[in-house]
Amino acid sequence: MSWSVEDTSELVKQEIVHSVSLCPPGPCALFIVLSVDASFTETRRRSVEEHLDLLSGTVWRHTIVLFTCGDWLGDRTIEQHIEAEGEALRWLVGKCGNRYHVLNNEKRGDVTQVTELLEKVEEMVARNSGCHFEIDRMIIEKVEEKKRSVEERAKQRMMKVENQRKTLRALINEQTQDLSELRIVLLGGRWTGKSSAGNTILGREEFVTKRRTAQCVKRQSEVAGRQVTVVDTPGWWKDWSVDGTPEADKQEIVHSVSLCPPGPCALFIVLRADASFTETERRSLEKHLELLSGTVWRHTIVLFTRGDWLGDRTIEQHIEAEGEALRWLVGKCGNRYHVLNNQKRGDVTQVTELLEKVEEMVAGNSGCHFEINRMIIEKLEVKRRSVEERAKQRMMKVENQRKTLRALFKVSGESPASSEAGYSGLGGRMVSEWMETFQAVSSSSGCGTQTSASAAPS
Repeated sequence: MSWSVEDTSELVKQEIVHSVSLCPPGPCALFIVLSVDASFTETRRRSVEEHLDLLSGTVWRHTIVLFTCGDWLGDRTIEQHIEAEGEALRWLVGKCGNRYHVLNNEKRGDVTQVTELLEKVEEMVARNSGCHFEIDRMIIEKVEEKKRSVEERAKQRMMKVENQRKTLRALINEQTQDLSELRIVLLGGRWTGKSSAGNTILGREEFVTKRRTAQCVKRQSEVAGRQVTVVDTPGWWKDWSVDGTPEADKQEIVHSVSLCPPGPCALFIVLRADASFTETERRSLEKHLELLSGTVWRHTIVLFTRGDWLGDRTIEQHIEAEGEALRWLVGKCGNRYHVLNNQKRGDVTQVTELLEKVEEMVAGNSGCHFEINRMIIEKLEVKRRSVEERAKQRMMKVENQRKTLRALFKVSGESPASSEAGYSGLGGRMVSEWMETFQAVSSSSGCGTQTSASAAPS
């Protein structure tokens, strides 16, 4: 609800436009549905406005704000809610010509609330001189043409991938190597569902999904007769360059491949199927993968999460509709991709097929796993050890500094709270005297800040 129209999947935008052609000659009303129990912020207001603009500027003459969860209001009126919420909601209601209605979905037997809503629709149509909403025919035709093109390209992609997989399965039959162990690393932006995907693959709750993954986490389980190792990694902000990602996260990304020796069979690039994939995200992902060297792409598979969002559409339709950035990524990964529905973890076939695709990729790589340059790992380990050592030194320095400060409070006979009160009451003079005493004690204890004498060059 708070996403900009740019973040919305291309398929969703097409469906929004397509919707008005499903009730010819055109809808009498368009309901903007909001939940009463959720705040309506300025960000959400901009999101609604941008998405409605897909249907042209005249759409507002035919809109009604429809509030759900009316039971949440209790004894309050919907008008009190609108006025209390703030400018964003008042703007929306005004943009819709002050047309609004509230439904209590818990009381579906109350036909009066529906009757009143339909009466408001009739009143709006009368105010529009009996006219329904009619979108420019050119917009509909353009969308329909785009949908047909997407469906055709999706079929071609599906056939290409099927032929590719047949060739790889034949390779597997020729090879004698038995892949009884599969090692997988999950990579991707934040909130893409990496941890949930790991749980789906392993068939149980192994990774924590309620908080951010700050360090790499390794878990193992037997899946479909194979020993499967999955390494979850910290994500990056999807529209940030690699320069904006914290150094610790970049180190963890590189470190991840050393947690499943001799190296991962596959690296999954995890994306959400319900979100757009922009050129900015593509560049960000490419730069983050370069941390692992250019050869990494031979071992990557695009793993889409939230497959339930697709409905009756195929993942190929999503790929073709999204645009050049996503098609580039899938192509860079050798047209290897898979979609998971994390809501159906009991469906083992989706995981079995995914593991089969890993086996096919390994066969295509002549049985080789991904192996990062040993110098990169060694350099990283040296840096990690150096960071840990400096962190310990800093911790000790701060602890000694705090001990010195606590000793000052005991000497003065004041508590920290009373000293703080003294600062505000006596001003700069007391602070100056306190700092002079602190510096003297710090010099004698060998910690804390340097005095001007000790700081001067010898």
